[in-house]
Amino acid sequence: MEVNGTANILSSAYLAVEYVDSFLPENPLQEPLEHAWNHMLQNYSKFQIATWGSLIVHELIYFLFCLPGFIFQFLPFMQKYKIQQDKPETWEKQWKCFKMLLFNHFCIQLPLICGTFYFTEFFSIPYDWDSMPRWPSVLAQCFGCAVIEDTWHYFLHRALHHRRIYKYIHKVHHDFTAPFGMQAEYAHPAETLILGAGFFIGIMVFCNHMILLWAWVTFRLLETIDVHSGYDIPLNPLHLIPFYAGARFHDFHHMNFVGNYGSTFTWWDRLFNTDSQFNKHYTHHKAVKSD
Repeated sequence: MEVNGTANILSSAYLAVEYVDSFLPENPLQEPLEHAWNHMLQNYSKFQIATWGSLIVHELIYFLFCLPGFIFQFLPFMQKYKIQQDKPETWEKQWKCFKMLLFNHFCIQLPLICGTFYFTEFFSIPYDWDSMPRWPSVLAQCFGCAVIEDTWHYFLHRALHHRRIYKYIHKVHHDFTAPFGMQAEYAHPAETLILGAGFFIGIMVFCNHMILLWAWVTFRLLETIDVHSGYDIPLNPLHLIPFYAGARFHDFHHMNFVGNYGSTFTWWDRLFNTDSQFNKHYTHHKAVKSD
């Protein structure tokens, strides 16, 4: 009964997305994208696309999204947006972070990426252009993946803060009390596996085309690098997402170590009142700023 209920909810959601999609205009980039996608299919095998293509997408997107935050440290006029202004980035910290990233990306995440092809084969996930869902459907699926990942992240992240295990695993991620974008995936290898598992749950629920894997990777990296950026930028379009946590919310977690355990959204922290210390801090911050 529960499985049927979930299936009915997902079917209704897909119908709602398709209904909204029928009113939206065509993607103006559809023709060049179709040409590029078909060129890729004609020149590379599914294994190459799923494995090396996914690795390239991850590395390119990760460091591309890290680049603005890296540049901000050299721009004096951007420092007014830095949340912890008394803790600037240093070359020593960034080099330490970069070395850990290389280890995690190629020794932990790459072996997982190598399973992508077998995952798509087992679940008969298509690669062809004609089966590709339109962009509103992909966005809706990414949102669904984010909801699932955020739920997993909240409870497992909170568990990793338990005093009996914190120092063995999650303490590594808290080496930096003032986070910066590149630090988003700086973590103990065990944490990379534990919290990273939430990424794949949504894929198993929603994935109906190879494009969703890459779209969800892109969205997840954009979100996690943004909340770790250390900069609260005005007019950030991600703040249009309902209940989006943002950099100031997660920055407080690194500064305070307690509370604000959600990855993307704030609702679990609100429900369990684990954002109470942040709310007091932020209220005081706004009062001081307005004086």
